[in-house]
Amino acid sequence: MTASSKLVKQFDVYWVELDPAKGSEIKKTRPCIVISPDETNEALKTVMVVPLTSTVIDWPFRVTIKSLPKKSSAACDQLRTISKQRLRRKAGALTKSECHAVLGVMQAIFSE
Repeated sequence: MTASSKLVKQFDVYWVELDPAKGSEIKKTRPCIVISPDETNEALKTVMVVPLTSTVIDWPFRVTIKSLPKKSSAACDQLRTISKQRLRRKAGALTKSECHAVLGVMQAIFSE
């Protein structure tokens, strides 16, 4: 059963098939944070995700995630809207402090 057939929650982390990708887009199957609101996730066949990478770099648009089995970096600069058909198994969920950190970076990216 894929995640597309069940409720997907904001700040859950799923394995996502990001291929095919083009240019500098993050590719391959990797964990991603669902950042779209629960109401949107329930109503649409798409979700907004932030990919995770094991390359942890201290950039202002990246957030270090330590609550998953492998320390990773949320690539907030690589925000994507994807079909729920790309979602695979659930990998975990962010802590409350990680949720706030990701939202803070996203707000900074989209503010003037």
